[in-house]
Amino acid sequence: MSYWFLCGKGKVFGFSCGLRRGFNYQQSFSLVNIKLKWVKDKALDAVIAGERDLRAACNLVSILSSAPDFCLPIYHLSRHRGQLGLPHDLKLSTFIRRYPTIFHESYVFDSAGTHVPCFELTLEALNLYHEELGVIRDNMIDLIDRLCKLLMLTKDRILPLQTIDQLKWDLGLPYCYIDNLIPIYADLFSLFRLPDDRIGLKLLSWDDTLAVSQLEKNVTQQTEEDLKNNCLAFPIGFTRGFGLKRKCMGWLKEWQKLPYTSPYDDASHLDPRTDVSEKRIVGVFHELFHLTIQKKTERKNVSNLRKPLSLPQKFTKVFERHPGIFYISKMSDTQTVVLREAYDCQRIIQRHPLVDIRERFASMMRKGFRDRSRGLYKKTAYIGHKDPLKIVQGHKGGGNGLDSEVDSDDDLFSEYNSDESIHCPS
Repeated sequence: MSYWFLCGKGKVFGFSCGLRRGFNYQQSFSLVNIKLKWVKDKALDAVIAGERDLRAACNLVSILSSAPDFCLPIYHLSRHRGQLGLPHDLKLSTFIRRYPTIFHESYVFDSAGTHVPCFELTLEALNLYHEELGVIRDNMIDLIDRLCKLLMLTKDRILPLQTIDQLKWDLGLPYCYIDNLIPIYADLFSLFRLPDDRIGLKLLSWDDTLAVSQLEKNVTQQTEEDLKNNCLAFPIGFTRGFGLKRKCMGWLKEWQKLPYTSPYDDASHLDPRTDVSEKRIVGVFHELFHLTIQKKTERKNVSNLRKPLSLPQKFTKVFERHPGIFYISKMSDTQTVVLREAYDCQRIIQRHPLVDIRERFASMMRKGFRDRSRGLYKKTAYIGHKDPLKIVQGHKGGGNGLDSEVDSDDDLFSEYNSDESIHCPS
């Protein structure tokens, strides 16, 4: 029996151990009572740093790109705040103003003479967004396969749209995938009303060619004996300084020898109290993280997958119990789970083309934030007596001799504070 470990900078080494005669696959060794410490991984934390702001900014870019003239008043953008994941005490306008390389600010006077701040995309941001659309088109088959495999992980091949929305950034799906993507593939997907009146997305047919997990594909890391006995072992790696006690190492050796249950197979026959069942749960999330383009997601994004994936109560505890497979980053006041094997320090090993686009957006954001902190950006206000609703209909504020520039500070729009959290229905 082989065990694979990641050591140092992603290097893999392994060792073999024979299977004990008479070993009961259904017996439970139980790691619940074994205390495993959390050790900070600076390299993986660096991967997570800035992710929250990047996701929010990219979502705002998608929203603005669908508006006429790529410009919307702040109260219109605020309707999407619930989907941005920003801190509740952070005004949306404050967040947008941090990144003048992506968002340009203007304003109009409404009929009551109130300043209404409006935001539009800069030319550089708009060009990069168009590049992103090209990457999505070029990788459409891959994105559709990821969505199909996600639905195939569930027992009924159906998930609420709310659940998919939480994962769409990680899966690489377009922001408006329901309107722009699903109708194109009506032969694969259909919208259904669930018993609780929510809307769900269903995969209409099973595809055996997709029902192969990433661990099963990586047969080069398994021995013939592993494959014959279906005892596939997960790649393991620990943060430097992580001291695994002998009792834990003994459990891990035994656990790696247990049979592997494909996440696409029916597992209803497994006793949820056993380590065989726990290995199946780890396998489900190992596959789920491989479906994401950066092999990570926030812990809360999977919290409502228990019933669709046929998981037991407190199933996310496997992330703590298997720190050699998953790393929990606590950056940005949230918990993000990362698949360790996918990274060599801060570098993701299998790089999706969308990652390059996101890194360029992140670079633009850093530059804009630095330049604004140095006072290199001043807000430009386009003053005019116009109804801000007309901006949404395609009439941008300013123009017609109304484009005088005035310097302003952060209190300029204090009369119009409409950054309330408005949650749109999923």
